[in-house]
Amino acid sequence: MPKDTLVRDVMVKDVACVALPGSRDEVLSILKDKRVSGLPVLKDNKVVGIVSRSNLLKNPTEEQLALLMARDPVTISPDEDITIAARLMLKHGIRRIPVVEDEKLVGLVTVADVVGSMVDLNITDPIGEYLNHGVGPVWNMTPLPVVARHMELAHVKAVPVIDSALDLVGIISDRDVISSSVIEDSVEMSDMSAGSDDDEWTWESMRDTMSIYYSVSRIKVPDVPVKDVMVKDPITASNNMGVSDCALKMKRHRIDQVPVVDANQKFIGLLRDRYLLKALLKY
Repeated sequence: MPKDTLVRDVMVKDVACVALPGSRDEVLSILKDKRVSGLPVLKDNKVVGIVSRSNLLKNPTEEQLALLMARDPVTISPDEDITIAARLMLKHGIRRIPVVEDEKLVGLVTVADVVGSMVDLNITDPIGEYLNHGVGPVWNMTPLPVVARHMELAHVKAVPVIDSALDLVGIISDRDVISSSVIEDSVEMSDMSAGSDDDEWTWESMRDTMSIYYSVSRIKVPDVPVKDVMVKDPITASNNMGVSDCALKMKRHRIDQVPVVDANQKFIGLLRDRYLLKALLKY
């Protein structure tokens, strides 16, 4: 494997980002418009955090960027080898690393960027060695909010979708969930007692109360079957496809994951692009 492939050779230089103070609505708008999964967060032109689709889905009622973002993100120099970036991504379980030079953001390197660089390395290991068999499919009539919750609890970014005949018919990712979501405003009520809990003569049933009404804004995942939102006819791969060949397929189709099927086109596992980083570090 060539050792002279540097982060600056593969990183994205025109980086979409957001600055403090910022809002959830601003982040959601950028994620949808730019079709990206995460953004560096800046304060005084320095990187202070990362905010991703996962942060929004895990905190649907939080509106402040400062409380949504992951603080003190891992950063990397543009002159580091890409294998260093791969190790950091695997170690910290992250998909993107801000590239910083002289304390300023100069780029962003993602799992997809590193995997794309593996196309020319001629790594022939079968992708079956890096397959995650633990990602189970969902039925295509499952309500989308249930699928979103399933993905959150399973700590996965995407799941395959099958029909009643157990055939693979689609794939759903957190990108699809976010793209279909909207901001919903509602008014909720809370009763506050005007009596004191220390007053032994105040009966609970007779205590004066007053109602407080307050506005709540949250990310709303539409209550539709997953088949209405999923990517239909997904790109698939076979168990014995080579790593570099699979990296090329992912790069060409700009996908982060690929369902792996057997000779009968039945689903046997999901390959995330980040799993291929392990192949890079073997050489």
